[in-house]
Amino acid sequence: GIGELGVKAIAWKDFTITQAIILVSAATYVLVNLGVDILYRFIDPRVRLER
Repeated sequence: GIGELGVKAIAWKDFTITQAIILVSAATYVLVNLGVDILYRFIDPRVRLER
């Protein structure tokens, strides 16, 4: 998977693939957290979005 590819890319000093894996992982992390925050509002109506 991506983990094995990342380890191999680091061992082979393939910085382009390493950078791409880090970028995709970070973007996925941010988008999943955003999605969970949005869905949490619909799952639990007691949650207020305004301050």
